[in-house]
Amino acid sequence: MRYAYGLTSALLLGGAALSLATGFPAGAQVAQNDEQKMQSIAPRAGAPSSFAELTQQLQPAVVNISTRQKVRVENQNPFAGTPFGELFGGGQDQGPQTREAQSLGSGFIVSADGYVVTNNHVITAEGKGEVESISVTLPNGDDYPAKLVGRDAASDLAVLKITTPKPLPFVKFGDSRNARVGDWVIAIGNPFGLGGTVTAGIISAVYRNTGTGSAYDRYLQTDAAINRGNSGGPMFDMKGQVIGINNAIFSPNGGSIGIGFAIPADTAAPIVERLMKGQAIERGYLGIRIQALSDDLADSLGIPHNHGEFVQAVEPGKAAAQAGIQAGDVVVRVGGKDVSPGQSLSFLVANTAPGSRIPIELIRNGQHMTVTATVAKRPSEEELAKSQGFSSDDQDNGGLDQKGQLSGAIEKSLGLQVLQMTPQIAGQLGVPPTTRGVVINAVDDSSDAAAKGLQRGDIILSAGYRPTGTPGELDAAVRAAKAANRPALLLQVQRRGQPPAYVPVRLR
Repeated sequence: MRYAYGLTSALLLGGAALSLATGFPAGAQVAQNDEQKMQSIAPRAGAPSSFAELTQQLQPAVVNISTRQKVRVENQNPFAGTPFGELFGGGQDQGPQTREAQSLGSGFIVSADGYVVTNNHVITAEGKGEVESISVTLPNGDDYPAKLVGRDAASDLAVLKITTPKPLPFVKFGDSRNARVGDWVIAIGNPFGLGGTVTAGIISAVYRNTGTGSAYDRYLQTDAAINRGNSGGPMFDMKGQVIGINNAIFSPNGGSIGIGFAIPADTAAPIVERLMKGQAIERGYLGIRIQALSDDLADSLGIPHNHGEFVQAVEPGKAAAQAGIQAGDVVVRVGGKDVSPGQSLSFLVANTAPGSRIPIELIRNGQHMTVTATVAKRPSEEELAKSQGFSSDDQDNGGLDQKGQLSGAIEKSLGLQVLQMTPQIAGQLGVPPTTRGVVINAVDDSSDAAAKGLQRGDIILSAGYRPTGTPGELDAAVRAAKAANRPALLLQVQRRGQPPAYVPVRLR
């Protein structure tokens, strides 16, 4: 089971359907207006009197998945290489050692011939480990070796295959697009290795974004108890259809607190189908680094909240750059679909076939415009990690000992002291001597700039999209933002070893 500790920054036999619903007294009342009478609104499907019959039919298709792993661990003898080393496991540093480990998770059978769906992280070794074998245990205790058919790290899905002498009970995917907040769901899995366990609850949110920024950061949230070992298990609706795959929980203590997340069926089903066929998963890619449009960002740009995503950087030569997208743009629509917290830019692009030409609507400097991009093929997760990794080494600001040039507007509104860039300072900061900007010399600890992580030695390249080659130009940008009644100012900041990034700073 995967855990999220902060949100910024786990069966109908033969396909028959069953719905358990009883009459439920109307309890909600709504007032239309003074001239209309109060009217009762009854839920579409009432609270079931019991989940027993539904569970009895579904549970045979939910399985336990275990792996046997070899994990390489470092020698833990702190006395290795000393006269006391012989007393504690040998006098020489023996280097990494190999130990056996196991993992437990859940899964569900999706075909009579033994295809099993689970999470990729359930069958992936931790750290430097290597998975030696995978076993699937049925509810009746029968245990079978499993073959890995396919996996997809980006969506955290995997498909296994087991061979049995007779057809197996299986479940089918439903349509999670019809899921509503408040709908009943049940989760079946293998928490803590206890065996088949059933919990019930409701859908708390649909397409919840947890802030990880991944292409598939959109989950069904539920208050049905989900714990370690539930990963890869199914979440069922009242028709007995899989509408989600349990994947992660929000937990400050490692246990369920009623906030669980499941991969929606409409996301999982197409990927599972391709993995079952042995086909590669191809996704669209633009080559941009983006961030959610926070309230501060929206305020600094003077645009509505929760509509669009902000482009921090554009990879040279890739699809976005070729289409004319620039750092600082706000993308609001892709292929005619709105970019929103529940339908992120990453998700829309990833689910666009490589080679497709799509219109992209964006806001640049307050102006709406549309560009057309030819979507490229998304690199592997390993390739992305290499190409998008940026150094975060501490910078040496030695020599920035001049007194910062003070401006009433800058000091009062941003909480910053700044220096005029010089070739000498540029050399100290490791940037070209022709770099144009102002250098932060001091940050007021009580300011929003400090809360956003700005620090001594950072270079402010622009403010409100205005170049800031001098403290006077930064001062003018602050005054212009205040004149436009904007509560925040968008700064483009350069830090040693990192690409320029936009940071919205609230004015005070």
